[in-house]
Amino acid sequence: MDTYTTGSWKPFPGHEDAFVDAWIEFSNWTSTMPGAGTAILSRDLRDPQRFVSFVEWESIDAIRGWKTSPEFKPRMARVQAHIDKFAPTELEVVAVCAAGGRVNPTTAPHTIQFALGGTR
Repeated sequence: MDTYTTGSWKPFPGHEDAFVDAWIEFSNWTSTMPGAGTAILSRDLRDPQRFVSFVEWESIDAIRGWKTSPEFKPRMARVQAHIDKFAPTELEVVAVCAAGGRVNPTTAPHTIQFALGGTR
């Protein structure tokens, strides 16, 4: 998997816990979608009012399928009910750095294993 969706989320003051609960519910549903991988929600240590989410996907087509599913908008609306500012992004991996050096994902997985100390 080398495609990701990310979101920068800023909940309304006092809505942080409700936002996290709504995001978990949304991500549990997201994880059932074809091509979905791990979903992570993190909090900015320098700005505790800001959260950043990451979801790993098999492809951009899987992301499009998720976003065009009939349930996407109403489920996302339940999360955004707690949000003052939201900025979504879709990302494609262009390079991976692992212990031992830079790795080009087009040569993975054996290059990644080598960079992590394995054999060629």
